[in-house]
Amino acid sequence: MSVKFEKETIKTTTGAAASAAAGVAGDDLVHNVGEALTKGGGPNGYLAAYLKQLQSNPLRTKMLTSGTLAGLQEFLASWIAHDRSKSGHYFTSRVPKMALYGAFIGAPLGHVLISILQKIFRGRTSLKAKILQILVSNLIVSPIQNTIYLVSMAIIAGARTFHQVRATVKAGFMPVMKVSWIVSPITLAFAQKFLPEHTWVPFFNIVGFIIGTYINSHTKKKRLAALRRKHYGDGSGRGTAGRPGDEYDRRGPVGPGGPGGPSGY
Repeated sequence: MSVKFEKETIKTTTGAAASAAAGVAGDDLVHNVGEALTKGGGPNGYLAAYLKQLQSNPLRTKMLTSGTLAGLQEFLASWIAHDRSKSGHYFTSRVPKMALYGAFIGAPLGHVLISILQKIFRGRTSLKAKILQILVSNLIVSPIQNTIYLVSMAIIAGARTFHQVRATVKAGFMPVMKVSWIVSPITLAFAQKFLPEHTWVPFFNIVGFIIGTYINSHTKKKRLAALRRKHYGDGSGRGTAGRPGDEYDRRGPVGPGGPGGPSGY
C-alpha cells in the first residue's frame, strides 16, 4: 500500500509540476506576443514611433492610417455579412475605393476641421469651454464630415446623377447624424479628460473603425436580405431578373460609418 501511495504521489506531483510549467510557458508566450506587437509600449515602441510620425508628418500619417482602416473596415464588413463579389470574393471593388476615400478625402478633411477645432479651443480647459467644443464638433464639424462622406459613398455605390447623390444624402444624413450625436460627445469628452491632443487621432480612428465595421456589416446584411427577397420573390412566386446587388441601391450607401464618418477624425 505504501509503495502504491508513493507512486501515486510522485505521479500527482509530476503532473502538477508539468501543469505549472505549461502555465508559465503560456504566460511567457502571451508576454512575448505582446512584446512583439507593442515592443512593450516604451519609448522605442510602435506606438511611440507612430505618435512621432503623427507629430512630424501629421497629414501623411493620417492619410495612411485612414486609408488602411477604411479599406480594412470594408473587407471585414463584407466578410462578416457574407457579401461577396460576382467572382465570389470578399475583396470587392469597394475595398480599394474605400481606401482611396479614407486616404484622400476623409483624412485631409478631418485633419483640417479638427485642427481648426483644436486651435480655437487650445488652452481653454474650463467646463464651459469643453461643452462648447463638443457642441461645435457636433453641430458644425460632424455635419460637414457626414455630408461629404455620404456624397462619396453614393458615388462609390454607383450613383451617377445628381438626383441619386441627393437622394442618398437625404436618406442617410439624419441616421448618420444620430450615430454621431450619440458617439461623438462620449469619445470627445473621454479624449478631453484622459488623452493628450496628439493621441486624439488614433483614438478617434479606432473608435470609428469599430463602430463603422459594425454598422457597415449590419447594413450589408439588411441590404442583402432585401435584395434576396426582391430577387427570389416574397413567397408568392413573383421575383425579378438579375443578380442581387447589380443595381444601385437608392436607399443609401452601404455602411454609414468608419473613418471620416461618425466619430471619424
